[in-house]
Amino acid sequence: MEVSHPRGTFAVVPSTKPRIQVTIDKDLATAVAEFGGGKSRSRAVHDLALRGADAIRAENRRLQESLEFLRRLDAGEDDRFDFSVSARLHAER
Repeated sequence: MEVSHPRGTFAVVPSTKPRIQVTIDKDLATAVAEFGGGKSRSRAVHDLALRGADAIRAENRRLQESLEFLRRLDAGEDDRFDFSVSARLHAER
C-alpha cells in the first residue's frame, strides 16, 4: 500500500509494536482531559497507564512492607510496639 503526497509517494509502514484498543469511557475521558496535558489521546493514555502501574507497584510494596512489619511484631523481632501498653489501654476502656 502506498500513500500519495505532493512531494512523492510513500509506502505505508505499520508500527513495529503491538497496539490495543481502549474504550474512552467517561472516567478515562475525564482522566485524559485532566492529566493529558495537551498530548495526543494515545500518548495521554500511555502515560496514565505507566503512572497507574507505578502507583499499583508502590501500593503493593507498601502492603508487603506492612505485612512484613506485622510478621516481625508477631515473631517478637521488632520492639517498636509495646503490647503491654496496648493491653493496659484496652483494659481502661
